[in-house]
Amino acid sequence: MKMIGILGGMSVASTQIYYRELARLTRDRLGGLHSPELLIRSVDFDRIAKLQAASDWVTAGQVLNAEARALERGGAQLLLLATNTMHKVADQIVEGIEMPLLHIADATADIIASRGLQRPGLMATAFTMEQSFYIDRLKAKDLIPLVPNAEDRAETHRIIYEELCRDVIKDDSRTIFETIAKRLVARGCDCLILGCTEIGMLLSQENVSVPVFDTTLIHCEAALSAALT
Repeated sequence: MKMIGILGGMSVASTQIYYRELARLTRDRLGGLHSPELLIRSVDFDRIAKLQAASDWVTAGQVLNAEARALERGGAQLLLLATNTMHKVADQIVEGIEMPLLHIADATADIIASRGLQRPGLMATAFTMEQSFYIDRLKAKDLIPLVPNAEDRAETHRIIYEELCRDVIKDDSRTIFETIAKRLVARGCDCLILGCTEIGMLLSQENVSVPVFDTTLIHCEAALSAALT
């Protein structure tokens, strides 16, 4: 099994899900006492979030590149960036490292396309919904992504940063997310991408009427498959 390097902390809530899910998948697939071989570097999200807010993506990329290099020096053979948003600086993160980065948008798009679906609704941070770095990866796989309207995008972003990233789960916010998802379905989406690693804390196949693709779970499944090859 290859050693998986997880670059996380963005947020801690989702990084915990990565560890738990990779452990579960490994146990289910290999049985017995098997567990995944992992290195985790959990950065201080406060610093990264301030760089995001200041649109200082270059510095954020430099910070994460240094951490990726540290993971590789520690023996990691496969890199997971445990956040959708920071894939904006994926090219900068992998500068000077040899281990491959498993891109979360590509893994998600491949699964959606394999199911014969084409018009995913995308709920994520405002950065991911409004900028091209993520949506273009979906379009490259012949998907036609839909994003919420401006008001719904702002509310989704607020709930992610003010609540989910702080491990705060509110029933009212779950209802808001369910309503936003319903509006996307009404506009014609045939599935829903949970395009922020925390959104699965509120939405799942149980409360969404179309097929749901949780990027965190998809990322973990793809990583384990890659680690076992």
